[in-house]
Amino acid sequence: MFEPSSREESPMRPSTVPSLVHRPKAALIDLAGVLHVGECAIGGAIDALARLRDAGLPLRFLTNTTRTPRRSLVAKLQRMGFAIDEDELQTAPHAAQQLVRARGLKPMYLVHPDLAAEMGPSAEHPDAVVMGDMGPQLDYTRLNAAFRLLMAGGSFIAMAKNRYFMEEDGLSLDMGAFVAALEFSSGVQAEVVGKPAAAFFHSALTELGVAPADAVVIGDDLHDDIGAALAAGIPAILVRTGKFRAGDEADPAIRPSLVANDFADAVTRLLALGG
Repeated sequence: MFEPSSREESPMRPSTVPSLVHRPKAALIDLAGVLHVGECAIGGAIDALARLRDAGLPLRFLTNTTRTPRRSLVAKLQRMGFAIDEDELQTAPHAAQQLVRARGLKPMYLVHPDLAAEMGPSAEHPDAVVMGDMGPQLDYTRLNAAFRLLMAGGSFIAMAKNRYFMEEDGLSLDMGAFVAALEFSSGVQAEVVGKPAAAFFHSALTELGVAPADAVVIGDDLHDDIGAALAAGIPAILVRTGKFRAGDEADPAIRPSLVANDFADAVTRLLALGG
């Protein structure tokens, strides 16, 4: 059962950065910004994923997306041409569900309407706030109801705390700002269950039976993909697509194990590593 091991928002750089000397035994791959942007696959990503599978590398796909149900997300990826099965996908909403069940919580859900059926209804007398990305459906009334519940002693679970994400027309504000607003006003620190929680990465590797140092994370978010993976003891490749901003590869606090132009380049360089 998923249990977050840390509530840290910004993982610190480990004293020893995990390196990529040998070909990893498993790959954990971010979705949006790495394989696709919106409804469009990133150039070369479909063929690169096929090459990775042909090499026999076990895969898991990790996403903090909280607007789309797991099954719908897999169907969307398959329509784009990606060969991905539902049991290979680990989502922040699913992690939140596992935690709610493990602790016997009665949540007030702040989630997107498209995700409501997957998460289930809010409790009549909730004892916790579980927050996802509601998009334009998030308003003052809902935020204030969550604030009052937190002030009354309710616990706070956030599916993610990302700052922004890439859409086809540019960067968009993500849910992190609203999580931070509730934390500021209530004084209650959210427990983040998606990235950058180390347990989100480790639970995927536990399923695969691979140690952190023997795996690799491929992502476009310097903090929640790369910094979090390194802090969890996993080598990490930063791709120059999606959320990537010029200068990320030279950040003084977070140094990726490798920087690649895109997912296809990352796969080519991984497969060139010796066993």
